[in-house]
Amino acid sequence: MTDHIVIVGGGFSGTLLAINLLRFGGPRPTMVERDADRFARGVAYSATEPGHLLNVRAAGMSAFPDDPGHFVRWLGARGEATSFVPRQVYGSYLAETLQAVRDDRLTLVEGDVAAIDADGVRLDDGRRVAAMRVVLATGNLPPHTPPGIDPAGLPGDRYLDDPWRARPGDGLGDDDTIVLLGTGLTAIDVALQLDAAGFRGRVVALSRRGLRPRRHRDGLPPPAGETDLPGVSLSWVLRQVRERSAEHGWRAAVDRFRPMTQRLWAASSAEERSRFLRHLRPFWDVHRHRLAPAVAERIDAMVATGRLRFVAGKVAAAVPDGEGVCLRWRPRHADGVEAMRVARIVNCTGPQGDLTRTDDPLLARLVGEGRIRPDPLRLGIEVDAEARVIAADGVADDRLSCIGPMTRGGLWEVVAVPDIRRQAWDLARRLSHAQWVGGEGL
Repeated sequence: MTDHIVIVGGGFSGTLLAINLLRFGGPRPTMVERDADRFARGVAYSATEPGHLLNVRAAGMSAFPDDPGHFVRWLGARGEATSFVPRQVYGSYLAETLQAVRDDRLTLVEGDVAAIDADGVRLDDGRRVAAMRVVLATGNLPPHTPPGIDPAGLPGDRYLDDPWRARPGDGLGDDDTIVLLGTGLTAIDVALQLDAAGFRGRVVALSRRGLRPRRHRDGLPPPAGETDLPGVSLSWVLRQVRERSAEHGWRAAVDRFRPMTQRLWAASSAEERSRFLRHLRPFWDVHRHRLAPAVAERIDAMVATGRLRFVAGKVAAAVPDGEGVCLRWRPRHADGVEAMRVARIVNCTGPQGDLTRTDDPLLARLVGEGRIRPDPLRLGIEVDAEARVIAADGVADDRLSCIGPMTRGGLWEVVAVPDIRRQAWDLARRLSHAQWVGGEGL
């Protein structure tokens, strides 16, 4: 058994791994997180407003695959609602769950990991933490600057590359317009934040297709999906989803294949995966990652009153215009370019995973050293079936693992709680030699 493990990242993925290592009597874990306020919360469950709700019902949000009712019981004991709860509440749940299993084997370290070597990790302030194994649980990379945007050419705070580092509506008035680059969940969060902060100007959410996340069906249980379709490929799924969506709608088409997406992805070629991403991903995402009904109602109200508009198109350029910005954009299926004067542009394109474009010092260093490499589709870090990273020479590293969204290249569906909790649970079992622990639902 590995004696001591350093987990780089104290958010959801790292926290679940630490919790399960302690539950299984496994190796001593040390979690290293650059921001102490994000231990057990990460970005997803710390930088939120009360109106930011989970987009999965509480019944599907247990931290443990072997105890699916854990979160609902936790809520019930506190008199909380058990449907779509605030993300802040879920952050408290994770923190309390970690505290409940914590003992003197767990160490929390605030700091930035600068390097990983054979003896453990070195922090950027020179401190060292010895370990036999290191697990990267860094979460998503920040969004890239979209084409057509030159931050250096825009005045002051007119372009925000990270909506969580500032309040997008600060300093703006009712006559101002804010453009959100992206129409997915990040854009929804920022729109809700602007609404809660009292911004009464116009918000325009712009993406290539202008698709926005759909809402959960109120009061209905999750539909059953396929669990055994041997010998099929992602290309076959692509065709089936298209055909089924025409008859039953995209929501039902996506739900049908959700339970087996990881297996289909793993059995598919890089070419099939690439085709899936090009042709199906935008529709898959907006129907797979849905909005709580209360959130959807707030967004619908903003749209109905003209305060929020979703548009499809591409940014052509953004240039200074007095104290604001002139945004030139090309509507989808149009030849001409339109212009609008905006007070602020916010990058809401969502998290990325392309290691070749990262400015994260640790990941860039590991790439440069050949310790890790991008997966073929540049969705994240390439790993094997046991979550070991693949080095530049193609060999799996027994001393360095990765879990969480940065492993999506090998699993695809590993950004939501049900997927990450299983991944963390499986890795903790292997590292603790606790493979005797039963399957999900036992």
